Amino acid sequence: MASQPKRRYAPRLPPEERREQLLDVTLELIVEHGYGAVSMEAVARGAGVTKPVVYDLFGTLGNVLESLFEREEERALEALADAVPFAAPEEDPDTVLINAASAFLEAVQRRPHAWRLILLPLDGTPEAVLGRVERGRSLITRQIQDLMAWGLEKRGGPTELDPELAALAVVALGEQAARLMILEPERFPAERYRRFVEVFISSLARG
Repeated sequence: MASQPKRRYAPRLPPEERREQLLDVTLELIVEHGYGAVSMEAVARGAGVTKPVVYDLFGTLGNVLESLFEREEERALEALADAVPFAAPEEDPDTVLINAASAFLEAVQRRPHAWRLILLPLDGTPEAVLGRVERGRSLITRQIQDLMAWGLEKRGGPTELDPELAALAVVALGEQAARLMILEPERFPAERYRRFVEVFISSLARG
C-alpha cells in the first residue's frame, strides 16, 4: 500500500504567539463559514497544529470564542478611543470631527474581518457577543455626544441641533459607512467618506 503523506505542522511558536494565531484562525472560520464551522479540530487544522495544542492554551471551545471576542472588543474600543478624542480647547471642532470619522473608517479598512464580526453579525452570534457590541456602541455614543455638544458650542451652531440626536445619527451613519466599506471596499474607500464629511460639515451654518 502506498504510504499516506505526512501531515505538515506549523513551526513551534511561543505560547502567546500561538494563542494569537489560533484566534486569528477562529476569526477567519467565523467570517468565511459561520459559527457552525468552528470546532477545536477546525481551529487546529487551520493553524497546522494538533488539537492538544488548542486545548492546552484554551481548555474549551467556549474559551476560544470568549477570548476572541474579548480581543476584538478591546481592539475596537482602542480604535474608537483614538478616533474620537475628548474635547480640546485649542482644536477646531470641524477638523476634529472630520479626523475622527476618517480615523474610524481607516481602522475598519485595516481590519475588515474583525469589524465584520462587530458590524455584520452572523446568524448564531452568541447573545454575549451582541451584548458586548451594544455596550461598546453606548460608550462611544456618549463620547460623541459630549464631543458634539462641545463642537456646537465652540463653533457657534447650528444652535438648534440636538447633540444627543446628532450623536445617534453620527454613530448610525458611521456604522453604515463601515458596513459598505467591508462589503464593497473598492467602491466605498475611507477617503471617499472623508471627503463627504468635509463637504457636509462645511455646509452646516454657524450661529
